[in-house]
Amino acid sequence: MTNSKNIKIAIVLVTSLFFLWGVSYGLIDVMNKNFQNHLHVTQHESGFLQLAYFGAYFIIALPAGYIANKYSYKIGIMFGLALYAIGSLLIIPATNLASFHLFLFAFFILACGIGSLEASANPYMVKLGDEKNASFRINAAQSFNGFGQFLGPIIGGALFLSITKQGQNASKEQIEAALVENMGNVQLVYVGIAAIVILILIAFALNKIPEGSAVNSDYKQKDYSKSIEVFKHRHFNLGLLAQFLYIANQVAAGAFFINYVVEHNENLKDEQGAYYFSIALVAFMIGRIVSTPLMKKIKGENILGIYSFINTILCIALYFVHGFLSIVVLIAVFFFMSISFPTIFAIATKNLPFNQVKLGGSLLVMSVVGGAIMPSIVGLINDHYNTSTGYLVMAPLFLYIAWYGFFGSKIEV
Repeated sequence: MTNSKNIKIAIVLVTSLFFLWGVSYGLIDVMNKNFQNHLHVTQHESGFLQLAYFGAYFIIALPAGYIANKYSYKIGIMFGLALYAIGSLLIIPATNLASFHLFLFAFFILACGIGSLEASANPYMVKLGDEKNASFRINAAQSFNGFGQFLGPIIGGALFLSITKQGQNASKEQIEAALVENMGNVQLVYVGIAAIVILILIAFALNKIPEGSAVNSDYKQKDYSKSIEVFKHRHFNLGLLAQFLYIANQVAAGAFFINYVVEHNENLKDEQGAYYFSIALVAFMIGRIVSTPLMKKIKGENILGIYSFINTILCIALYFVHGFLSIVVLIAVFFFMSISFPTIFAIATKNLPFNQVKLGGSLLVMSVVGGAIMPSIVGLINDHYNTSTGYLVMAPLFLYIAWYGFFGSKIEV
């Protein structure tokens, strides 16, 4: 009974983490346009924000996995929460100086925290029960992540992008006043996030949560020196690439969403673009809510393949459509991306021995470095051509993910 109660507490606390990093992700894409407006950086330069954010995942994943492996999931999660809080508080000097470079450093530390959380929380949620329902369980938790992503742009749109960028006729005093107001709002939001993160850190410290091996007796901790054998599994290796390409597309799609809809709709303001982005993230959340129950009847692999193939077609369509239809098509892309990350994660780690899961989980988190690379590339393309071309280059990446779902995910016996 005690163990069952502890498992329920663990599920609630870990699910709250999915919500937390969802809010952070929802905000980061709004910050791209915010920095373009108020710190006067180009789309290519604003892509460095994703480079710092998702590059942190690549750097922290193995150290975070080592901490979770050597000590426990709980220690790994607390380590991540501490870094998350520190990064959020570093926004204070960044806003005071209105320094883009200091913002990059603050978001790097913040993302190191989130990367640590993902390195522990994703495999932990997979192992909080039987393998059969792993895709269902992690997608259910990720639904709260979607809710957090939905709230992020609403907060950012109201507090950041509502402060209109100043035109050529604006006085120096008007420009400075807008900058001070904008930076003050950014600081307020991230200090609030830091306070919430610290409270959750305290909750983890005060509660006992079981390890995956304590939840399911089928997974016994064995010789972790053999964890490197995770690379012997073909479905894991192909899944690692699929996750890299998926995150590359997801991050780039979000980073330039506002740019795309404003460019393709006359008289549409940035703030309105942020609200459409919120709708896209609602579609992302609904996609998970609607699709997760389907996994009880249809294999997650097949749903991944179907959704990714549809997105291949939609990215091609984005090159040709204009007006309100372009917004609808782009929102649809987010709906069909919804189940990709947790489903690829669950498929790639399926049937792995317990002593390989933590390393496998860390490597899958490292693969989100795709999100660090793609936005700068797409931003450069956008600066020289247009945002339609940027979305077009995402199509072949979705096509590979579709292939992985249908064929590459097969487990060799």
